[in-house]
Amino acid sequence: MVDYLPEDSPSTTAMDTMNEEFDGAIANTRVMMRDISIQEALAFKKELEATDGVSEVTWLDDAIDMKTPIEMADTDTVESYYKDGNALFSFHIEEGKEVETTEAIYQLIGEDNAMSGEALDTATSQKMTGTETMYAAALLIPIIILILILSTRSWAEPVFFLTAIGVSVLINLGTNIFIGEISFITQSVAPILQLAVSLDYAIFLLHSFSDYRKQTETPEEAMKMAMKRSFPAIAASASTTFFGFIALTFMDFEIGADLGLNLVKGIVLSFISVMVFLPALTLMFYHWIDKTQHKQLLPSIRNVGKTLLKFRIPALIILFILIVPAFLGQSQTNFMYGIGDQPDDTRAGSDATAIEDVFEKHTPMVLLVPKGDIAKEENLVQELKGISQVKSTVSYVDAVSPAIPPEYLEESATEQFFSENYSRIIVNSTVDKEGEATFAFIDQLRSLTADYYGDNYHLLGESVTLYDMKNVVEKDNTVVNLLTVITIAIVLLVTFRSISFPVVLLITIQSAVWINLSIPYFTNTTLVYVGYLIISTVQLAATVDYAILLTEAYKENRKEMPALKAVKKTIDEKIFSIGVSASILSSVGFILWMTSSNQVVSSIGLLLGRGALLAFIMVVLVLPALLIVLDRIIKKTTWKPNFYKGK
Repeated sequence: MVDYLPEDSPSTTAMDTMNEEFDGAIANTRVMMRDISIQEALAFKKELEATDGVSEVTWLDDAIDMKTPIEMADTDTVESYYKDGNALFSFHIEEGKEVETTEAIYQLIGEDNAMSGEALDTATSQKMTGTETMYAAALLIPIIILILILSTRSWAEPVFFLTAIGVSVLINLGTNIFIGEISFITQSVAPILQLAVSLDYAIFLLHSFSDYRKQTETPEEAMKMAMKRSFPAIAASASTTFFGFIALTFMDFEIGADLGLNLVKGIVLSFISVMVFLPALTLMFYHWIDKTQHKQLLPSIRNVGKTLLKFRIPALIILFILIVPAFLGQSQTNFMYGIGDQPDDTRAGSDATAIEDVFEKHTPMVLLVPKGDIAKEENLVQELKGISQVKSTVSYVDAVSPAIPPEYLEESATEQFFSENYSRIIVNSTVDKEGEATFAFIDQLRSLTADYYGDNYHLLGESVTLYDMKNVVEKDNTVVNLLTVITIAIVLLVTFRSISFPVVLLITIQSAVWINLSIPYFTNTTLVYVGYLIISTVQLAATVDYAILLTEAYKENRKEMPALKAVKKTIDEKIFSIGVSASILSSVGFILWMTSSNQVVSSIGLLLGRGALLAFIMVVLVLPALLIVLDRIIKKTTWKPNFYKGK
């Protein structure tokens, strides 16, 4: 996630500076060895240092002079590394080698000892991405096939749908080789999201083809007419999704561009596949559709429009009651900016708990301050130790002595503390990785260091990165949401040639988004911010299709009958198709939520599943009510509506 921060963010600049100045990197992993003597711990440290991918192993001998009895050393410093016979080692695992290095360390430490840290979290996420994506797909595809079988009259049609979209998903995944690398979040979410969002295009086309087969003499003629009829609906649907995903690419936090580019690419490929490949496939094998016809498996619901319209006034009242609290609630949710802790039922999760039980929370940060003034550095270190959340510090004045000039010592004794321009101080804190208290602590560290060095210092660490991430993504939120609404509004404006239709559609779907995103606030649940940001765009872009489908049909029906009758007929005609789309998208979301151990992916899944259901409810209850209530305004603000003039 650090790689996706802007180049000019403070923590990125700090990381670049440390990499230029020091050979070593900041610790990102910890290992606890149980029931071990100091001599055994020193021997184990050498084994750890010899492991491929491991560097900068820090233990007690780096914080105090081991020639002095530990009973005479500072108790807090000793207990940061060695407590009750347990030794805690901190070290860095090289980027790109997380998986193989953590596996090698597990073999080295065995089952009885524990490991935790940022590098282990990355390794776990990378390993789980492939297996969890396959597991999610294995659960999802049978569910989608079942939904499609229930909603079609041919056993072969679901195969055609999935083949057309499946081909575009595979091509999309393959073209990622030209990008070089993608985030594991994108790998987990994009293929399944592309399948769910673009399956509608194939359903639109084949349903039209099936209708025209009854009216034409040849399948070729039926396909031509089906393509002509369904093209506007598919193009409008693809355009809203396309521009919604384009908005993600404008995020400064580049995970948005990573996911947005993949989804945009996927939508374009799905559109081409449905308009080029699917017609060819269907015309070659249409006799399979004929041979595998079956009766409609779901009973048709009669007069559903009449029933739902009875709730139009209560639906509008409930919307007006909920919309303001939902809007305010979704902006007040407690957010998490990292990928979260590992589940307790995994080894990574239980190991992290075991280490915390002995050594408390451990969140290291690194200060780089200008080299040269040992007295000033000592004063800063003493002040740092006076902060309640600082458990210990590792610096030259701690490990050696402020009384001994560094130039009197060999370089090997000072290289971990000094570079050409900077002095390095490691601050071991007891704060959480993130949260209000952690971010306040970072502000305190920065303020204290600035008192000594002005702006000429750098602070880095996982928590500092998350603090920068918070500042970056909060700005992104406004930009992305605004761009999404504006671009979708323009598409709707062009599609319906109306000022009022886009407003009605956006109110309907945006209300569903706000209600969905406000639920964590009212249930006091912490929400992963990246998931919130992505869903606020994806839900709007993906579910506005339901509103487009219903409104386009209503607009045609309204030319032949009054508003109330037109809405009833439209609901009767389209509720089934909208229900199929919503159930597929909702299934995708809930399966991602249930199968992913990664909190970012899991939260995206939960929000998507719940959002699709809310959008369906809003489209079949609130949108029809708005179309009836605002009929006169819609008529006056639509170009050549040709609405029915009778009563």
